Amino acid sequence: MSATQTGDPHQVPEAVIAGAGLAGSLAALVLAQAGWRVRVFEQRADPRDSDQREGRSVNLGLSARGLAALEYAGLTDQVRAMTVPMRGRAIHHHDGRVRFAPYGLAEHEVLRSIDRQELLRVLLTAAEGTGRVRFDFGVSVTSVTPTGLVLSPAPPDSADGHLAADLVLGADGAFSAVRRAKEVAGECRCELTIAPWQYKELTIPAAPDGTARTRLEALHVWPAEQALIVAHPNLDRSLTATLFLPESAGSVSVDRLTTEEQVVDWLDRDFPDSAELMPGRAEEFLHHPPGRLVTVRARPWSFDGRILLIGDAAHGVYPFYGQGMNAAFEDVLVLAELLRAHRDDVAAVVAEFEAARRPHLDVLADLSEQNFHQLQRTTDRLHRWRSRLDLVLARAAPRAWVPLYTMISHRRTPYADALRRARRQDRVLLGAATTVLSTALGLGLLLGRRFVSENRRARS
Repeated sequence: MSATQTGDPHQVPEAVIAGAGLAGSLAALVLAQAGWRVRVFEQRADPRDSDQREGRSVNLGLSARGLAALEYAGLTDQVRAMTVPMRGRAIHHHDGRVRFAPYGLAEHEVLRSIDRQELLRVLLTAAEGTGRVRFDFGVSVTSVTPTGLVLSPAPPDSADGHLAADLVLGADGAFSAVRRAKEVAGECRCELTIAPWQYKELTIPAAPDGTARTRLEALHVWPAEQALIVAHPNLDRSLTATLFLPESAGSVSVDRLTTEEQVVDWLDRDFPDSAELMPGRAEEFLHHPPGRLVTVRARPWSFDGRILLIGDAAHGVYPFYGQGMNAAFEDVLVLAELLRAHRDDVAAVVAEFEAARRPHLDVLADLSEQNFHQLQRTTDRLHRWRSRLDLVLARAAPRAWVPLYTMISHRRTPYADALRRARRQDRVLLGAATTVLSTALGLGLLLGRRFVSENRRARS
């Protein structure tokens, strides 16, 4: 029985978690490290026993928020050894030029590319290694009660499939069963938006001599009018590329590109260097299943003083700012800090967690959608000029000027606070540009009048 059920403050607190993905596994680990007993239920098989990628997995870029959570869990060194640093974007132009744009000014302002499945295996093993976490795979959540979860097949130690706990976490992804149960009960509203875009995973293999075919320590971006390719580097000097394209609209879409000839003709036209870099592109495009892009906005996240949604179950976002996993890991870090601050008063923790986190994650959803269009404009001269200006101003006045990307990816500035500051900076920049333009225009008019006046005198 849980500490809440017995009323014994010396009883070891217990948590049940739905979902053994990245957020659920990390949450299990940090709770166990804090002295909790944890049960985790996952409807899929144990990923350590098989490869569940199936050609449909956007590679991950660890940034400051995710790294802070891993440091809290004591995994920094182990995970860092599995990553490839990405020091900036390598932007592939249609004419074959590749331009490198650094992410920041400091050495630590990099992203770290990591394979999702490898990271998950580390988290699962570390959690089990505490001796306080038990994972049950192949078990689904069928309903949610005010005190716990109802599971199928019923665990042997449950009461007709029901397991109660002091803390119940719904970390079971964008299509969360915990959240759906609360929606059916009328206790939760969720805006789930599926984008009219899909993605296909492609591969840039290492060259025959074992070297990388293109710059390794970078996030590679191929912008196009109707599509986008983003590629993350891997330790074996390959890169995993993700091709985003419309689901069904226009001449370029998943349902219209159905033959190898159509795929090759299109890729040669919009991404000319893909022929050299991605020798298996057509076969992979036709045989890899498409992935979907989902945004989740749930309200509320907390229920009954002990049930809490975290990660994609509460706030799934598009991958275009690279913050989905990082935000979920930050959820776990904030939860752990609140449990410590409130001495495991779960009711206080879940209420404060939602109040502190939800306004910022709503903003992240908007930023992630907007950044898709920003990535498509990376070859635009105005966009490049603005990005360079951000870095120049940050170098000249590092305390006064911080680019939005730096606040989101290289710092832990709350998302809404980062956006507010960026907008203030934009207003300052617009005001300065207006002043300069007005001054230049006034000076031009003054010089023009003098020129006309002097010409008149000369004629007289």
